[in-house]
Parts: sequence; C-alpha cells; structure tokens
Amino acid sequence: MSQHQRTVRVGLIAVLALLVTAACGGTTRGSGDSPTSNRATGSANPDAALVEGLDVAFLPKQVNNPYFTVADGGGKAATEEFKGSYKEVGPSEASASSQVSYINTLSQQQTDVIVTSANDPNAICGALTSARQAGAKVVTFDSDTKPECRDVFVNQATAEGIAKNQVELISAQIGGAGKIAILSATPNATNQNAWIELMREELRKPEHAGIEIVTVAYGNDDDQKSFQETQGLLRSYPDLKGIVSPTTVGVAAAARYLSTSEYKGKVALTGLGTPNQMREFVKDGTVEAFALWNPADLGYLAAYAGAALASGRITGAAGEEFEAGKLGEYTIGADGVVVLGPPTVFDQGNIDQFDF
Repeated sequence: MSQHQRTVRVGLIAVLALLVTAACGGTTRGSGDSPTSNRATGSANPDAALVEGLDVAFLPKQVNNPYFTVADGGGKAATEEFKGSYKEVGPSEASASSQVSYINTLSQQQTDVIVTSANDPNAICGALTSARQAGAKVVTFDSDTKPECRDVFVNQATAEGIAKNQVELISAQIGGAGKIAILSATPNATNQNAWIELMREELRKPEHAGIEIVTVAYGNDDDQKSFQETQGLLRSYPDLKGIVSPTTVGVAAAARYLSTSEYKGKVALTGLGTPNQMREFVKDGTVEAFALWNPADLGYLAAYAGAALASGRITGAAGEEFEAGKLGEYTIGADGVVVLGPPTVFDQGNIDQFDF
C-alpha cells in the first residue's frame, strides 16, 4: 500500500469515527456533557427520542401559591418520567417584573427548558428572548407572554370557553340579572385581562342583558389583599348580586370573607378555584359552584412540551404533534398554542371526587 493510500485510509477512518460519534450523541447526557449539548436546532423530528437529563425549571407567578404548587408538582412528575432534572424558582410576590432576575439566572445556568406563567405579557420578554438566544426552550403556561417571546404556550382552556363558563355560572346563581363585580389578580395579568374582556363580550349577548359589571378589583393574587378587596366591594356596592373571581387566590379569599359575613347566601360567588381550597365553602353554602381545570395536568403538559422542544420533536409550529405521557397526543395550534381542555365545574355533587 502506497503512502498516499495509507493517508486516504486514515482520513476516511477519522471521518467515519466522527460521524458515528455524532450519530450516537443527543439522546442522553453523559456526566461530562454540557447542558447546551441537548439543545435541538433546525426542523422538527417527531420520531426523535426524548433527551434524558434535561434541566427543567418552573417559574410560576409566585411560589407558595397553592395553585402553582399543584401545577408545578405536575411538572415535576412529568420531568421525573422523562428522566430530567426539575426545580422550581420564583418570587414571593406576583409583580410585573419580579420574574426577570430568575430568568436571567436560569439563562446563565444554561437551563434547557424554562416553563413560566407570566405576571406581565411584556415585562419578561427581554429576559426570555436572551434565554432563548442562549439555547433555552421557553414554554409559557397559565398566563402567556407575547408569542415572539416563547416557543409554546400551554393554555388551560380556550379564553372564550373560560369566559363563557364564568358568565354562565354567575348568571345561573343570580337569576340572570343584577350587578356583579370581578375580583382579578394583577392588573397586567395576561390571562385575567383576556378573560375579563371576553366576559364583557359574552355579557353583551341578549340572554345576559340584565347583568352589569360595576367594577374590576385587583387582589394581586395576595390572600389578605383579596380578602380586603372583597370587603371593599360589598361596602361600595350594597346592591351587588355576585362576584366573579377568576383566580384561585382571589376566589378562596372572597369565600372566606363571605362565609362569616351578613352577605353569605345573599351575594353569589364563583370563579376559578381548586376543590381543596373551596370544599368547605361549597359544603357550608357560601359557594354554589365554581370551575377549574386540573392544574397538575397543566404543569405536566407544559413539562412534556418543553421536553419535546428541547429534544427536537417539535419547534412550536402550528400542526406539529407530540406525546405528553399519560395525557396522550397534543397538536400545536396557531401562534404556538396548545390547549389542555375544557374546565370542570365543581359543586356539592362532585367536589369530593377531586383531591387537588
């Protein structure tokens, strides 16, 4: 064999070795691999295996919020299923910019997947954009940012479906007529504002002509402030027939106030709450019915969406499909939105069937 032939042969072996190494990489993370080695780029490959060892961080609106404790717990369960590494970080107060520093830290740590519920649709966009440029996949859930700031938004239900559900619940409880107030979370919460606007649209329909929204109060997803806002609403509007609080902190605080006040049984209350928070108030007659999706399933779905993104199964484009463990297959809709499903109504007849 000539010197030229030996040189060519050695070169071919080296190239083949590189190709084999590349083909074997990207399915699991070795102990010496960096987090960025897991980050998929380019077009989607729906047949790609989920990468093991993904770093998944959940950043809720605020930590120690019962709703997000359950939702993030679902995310943790999913992350354990696909053999990732889970953590939860976040602020203790749900203010517009309170999440920015956490996103920046996660980006510096080269976190593979950031799952967040936005306190403000704009305030965290710059930080999320930087995180994505650094290689993180960003999933919003529960409350969205602007679409260009994330890869996928996992929506609890359609905004229209939630608004219609809330209007139907309060209408049934006040006999289809009367003044109502809304007790919301923060003034800038994307999901809250979308639901409230759609509730207004729903109330413009002829069948709801007798119902009037007199004001929107903000409890900032703080128990004590929501309690005080409820008290203020009832003092300011003595002829109020009902309150709608589409936030779990707000509806529980409002129920607590009503349950020991002269307004119990006179002012209707509905909204979005967890069965465990609301059970005593349903059983003592303070609340007739309320609604919610399963927040654990919401977090679970968000984690699987993040894993599918980081593994290259999806890019976030409309029409792409991915498997979400026990929840089955989901299809991404317009603007990168994935919908969990319709909300469930809870009342005395079924509330004991649920534990979350």
